[in-house]
Amino acid sequence: MTSRRQFHRSVLVAAALALALAAFSASPARADRCDDVAKQLASQVDGIKVNFKAANIVYLTHPSAKELSIGCRGKSYSLELYAKTDRKFKPEFLDMVARAGALVFTIPKPDVVTGSTRCMKRMGILRGDKVSMRFRRLNMECTRTKTEASIAVTRGKDE
Repeated sequence: MTSRRQFHRSVLVAAALALALAAFSASPARADRCDDVAKQLASQVDGIKVNFKAANIVYLTHPSAKELSIGCRGKSYSLELYAKTDRKFKPEFLDMVARAGALVFTIPKPDVVTGSTRCMKRMGILRGDKVSMRFRRLNMECTRTKTEASIAVTRGKDE
């Protein structure tokens, strides 16, 4: 005959296993938000292709950009769009940044066009080679070197 203590212990173990199994089977497997945004960009913006993913950054390719990536969940931002091109950037580059930014941050394209154009054009003799600005709840940081110019558009975690 089994003792009452052993019987209670086996019932508790069985109940714990049943709860664990129910918890794991009830939660659906979800893809990362970065992957979803990257696939959406690739399908809706001409020329963008998903390259590869490393850690929490998805690297993309586009003909008008030397580098293009989407970053998720940094310590001070929830999403980041980073793009790099030649020092003398072309209107196609700004159009691509505006389209991608509108999809990533879900704001109207004209707002991203205005903000990114202002940021890129402010770099120069008076303001220097690194310009940080805020436009329509987006943080934009534009930098340039002797050969390249880049823009990083982020949205804070609390927004």
